[in-house]
Amino acid sequence: MTLPQLSNEVTENEAVVEIVTTMGTIKAKLFPEFAPKAVENFITHSKDGYYDGTIFHRVIEDFMIQGGDPDGTGMGGESIWGKPFGVEISPELYHIRGALAMAKTNQPISIGSQFYVVQNPADMSAGLSSSTTPEKIIEAYKNGGYPSLDGGYTVFGQVIEGMDVVDKIAAVEVGQSDKPKEDIKIEKINVIQEAK
Repeated sequence: MTLPQLSNEVTENEAVVEIVTTMGTIKAKLFPEFAPKAVENFITHSKDGYYDGTIFHRVIEDFMIQGGDPDGTGMGGESIWGKPFGVEISPELYHIRGALAMAKTNQPISIGSQFYVVQNPADMSAGLSSSTTPEKIIEAYKNGGYPSLDGGYTVFGQVIEGMDVVDKIAAVEVGQSDKPKEDIKIEKINVIQEAK
């Protein structure tokens, strides 16, 4: 197993994006080898400007920040195929701190355009077993994450720069439905490298 989230180095078979927000830039690498649909969807939407000007509509400190809905309500957005797609689960990818993943409803085939970044910095390694989780991932969970989401959602990327920006966004004041009181916008998402 390569467990690509554990390295900040970018390989040829990974893509790189810059999520430029009104609070700073978050750089992430994406894993098309393990989550091909999610990565294609995210990169195509990014290039097309689909995410430009959208807000982080749901922010929960010590959990995650969520965006990618053109309506800004948490109810909108669609995939590049115009219909929802299903979860891609890989034994290589986990909800460690900084994981980039696709949001969905309780339906397995309900992914559209919304995504989230796992922010929780607390040690989450307790109760994890090496019979189900690789030792190196259990070690990574000591630095934060949300293991209860593993197996239920598509992890397709990992933040490699700008976790301080994720933390800043997570700490803003929120109102109803965990929506920030002042809009935090995604100005644009730049695709820096595509996988070979």
